[in-house]
Amino acid sequence: MNLGFDYEHLATPCYVVDKDLIERNLRVLKSVKDQTGCKILLALKGFAMHSVFDLCAQYLDGVATSSLNEALLGTEKFGKEVHVYEVAYSAQEFPEILANAHHIVFNSYSQWLRFKKDVETYNKNNSKKVSCGLRINPHYSEVKVDKYNPCGPNSRFGVPVEQLKEVNFEGLSGLHFHAMCEQNSDVLQRILAVVEKTCTPYFDRIKWINFGGGHHITRPDYDIKLLVDTINGFRSRHDLQVYLEPGEAIALNTGYLISSVLDLTHNGMDIALMDVSATAHMPDVLEMPYRPEIIGGKEPGKNKFTYKLGGTTCLSGDVIGDYSFNERLELGDKLIFMDMAHYSMVKNTTFNGVNLPDIVLASSRKNTTEVIRSFGYEDYRNRLS
Repeated sequence: MNLGFDYEHLATPCYVVDKDLIERNLRVLKSVKDQTGCKILLALKGFAMHSVFDLCAQYLDGVATSSLNEALLGTEKFGKEVHVYEVAYSAQEFPEILANAHHIVFNSYSQWLRFKKDVETYNKNNSKKVSCGLRINPHYSEVKVDKYNPCGPNSRFGVPVEQLKEVNFEGLSGLHFHAMCEQNSDVLQRILAVVEKTCTPYFDRIKWINFGGGHHITRPDYDIKLLVDTINGFRSRHDLQVYLEPGEAIALNTGYLISSVLDLTHNGMDIALMDVSATAHMPDVLEMPYRPEIIGGKEPGKNKFTYKLGGTTCLSGDVIGDYSFNERLELGDKLIFMDMAHYSMVKNTTFNGVNLPDIVLASSRKNTTEVIRSFGYEDYRNRLS
């Protein structure tokens, strides 16, 4: 497979993100904005490679953040709207949150009441005004994996919609819901029907609504027309600014994790030990779980030679999966894992002291690569005491 750039000279392991593919996704998102008037934010929890923030800022309206550090990164590197949502804010960090945020979403009514005076004081004394909202829980989602279902039973996320009748909306400007995970626009359409049924009486008290993340807008089979029609239909019924905050959709199918074979062993089947780790470098492989695609690799038995691909840490479960290849693997062979831009760099670890992969920015249009960041012992040492 021709990636459009030369990777053979790159040291492994390395994440490689193709900025031209990022821009392809950004153009899709901009088309949704242009057709609907909605605003789209980059959710940093999914993708925070700030070396492409200048490109993203040409197409998007800002960033959605979930911590003070993400908010600081958005302020420093993105330079547009910074939206902050945390499950619970600390009194120590909240002043700095206020200083960096344009929107703050509270997970509970009690948190809003706790910090309401701080917001009012800040807005009174600063030219930048902070708009605040509540996250709601509509009690409806179609997420199949419980671990990733934000609206499951006894969820810690959001104000249950039936409790909104107890809310005094004075000082509040918006509502936020997040009920999706890697899903299509038909799911949003059904969720929105539930939200409208329960929350319409409160819409005349607010100015904006955030549809959250989980929208797989740049996936090849995503129904963009239905998304556009759904947003436009909602806006025709309610005079509210609509926000979306996908993270994965910006970086979907734009990046790779390139690794090398370090050793070949046999224990009931052939085993290839790689210089990457599932637990340290691509944790969603174990957490979701899912099986990443490899260029030239297929399901076990589909090709002539099948291998179990193992990671570098001492965790027994540090196994990427079983793959088959047309040729026998040899020491030093490079394997390329697909779709590794999102939820990889933001979640990786130095477990076992394993080094983090280099971060490389590529251009398939210009056939160029640039190593943006390399990691070493100091990165491991400095995060410990």
